[in-house]
Amino acid sequence: MWEVVASARVVKNPSAHAALKPWAERVRRRLADVDWRLLSDLVPVPTISIVGFVCPPPSTSVPDLEVELATMVAMAPLVQEGLDIWDGPRTEAIQALHADPAGGLERLAGEIRDYWEAAIAPYWPRIRALLEGDVLYRARLLAEGGLRRMLSDLDAAVTWEEGTLRLPKAVCEGVRPLGGLGLLLVPSVFTWPRVFSITTPPWQPTIRYPPRGVATLWEHRESDPPQALAAVLGRTRARLLASLDQPASTRDLATRLDLSEPGANQHLTALRRAGLATAHRTGRYVLYARTAVAETLLAGDATSHGHPRAGAPHLLPDPPHQTS
Repeated sequence: MWEVVASARVVKNPSAHAALKPWAERVRRRLADVDWRLLSDLVPVPTISIVGFVCPPPSTSVPDLEVELATMVAMAPLVQEGLDIWDGPRTEAIQALHADPAGGLERLAGEIRDYWEAAIAPYWPRIRALLEGDVLYRARLLAEGGLRRMLSDLDAAVTWEEGTLRLPKAVCEGVRPLGGLGLLLVPSVFTWPRVFSITTPPWQPTIRYPPRGVATLWEHRESDPPQALAAVLGRTRARLLASLDQPASTRDLATRLDLSEPGANQHLTALRRAGLATAHRTGRYVLYARTAVAETLLAGDATSHGHPRAGAPHLLPDPPHQTS
């Protein structure tokens, strides 16, 4: 859910996020059919802080959108206090959320689902692969060089010295002991190029940082499918999968591969039934995307899962929101 929230900043101000601008330009047209006004109001630009209940830290190393939305909806008792001390806008939608926290969070959950389907879901397999790859990279650094090596590589502006992790802050300064709670590291594509953190109760102390290789996510790479995969699926279906390095419509794929639209649709239907492609409808748009299984088949290499553990350093403090 944090990727939804962080990406809203990019959609609202793409010129400030050069590496993410190609994605923003693709999704803005689709989001014209989506009502996400409350979500937009809760993610002001420029973003100094984001009220905590909008995107609490994940409770698992492999977060699920519906689980995170259920967690958010259950936070109705925290809404009014959170909004009262937040320095964000007081729009009509936010005032309605303040007056009816339970109903407002249900509305917000619905907006996030619609936003996710239009802007994030078609890209999620490749985003998740990049995030999981960064987790494995951090775990290797931790094993090879300990906490210092892993934390000093998070971001050029983040330093680890004598048991203290120093983060750049625009709105506050000081030192905050973590008191045995540990530190959750969350790689985030749409956080780029900044680092967000939260260290105030009741939230799990968390740092959200950009993973390596964000800019490569949006590159279109023409490639031939592996011969072994083509032998199993047939060359046309294997080429369709290879062409879905970016989500695309039936018409786009038919044109790119010199197929008829009915023919391309027939092959895409077969790939969907086999669990190798997904379809995402938003208004008048239907985009096809590869699944994580397809990504693995094309890479010819299964992705392992891992989750690094951090120690208990000290952090510069934040206000009771997620800050940059």
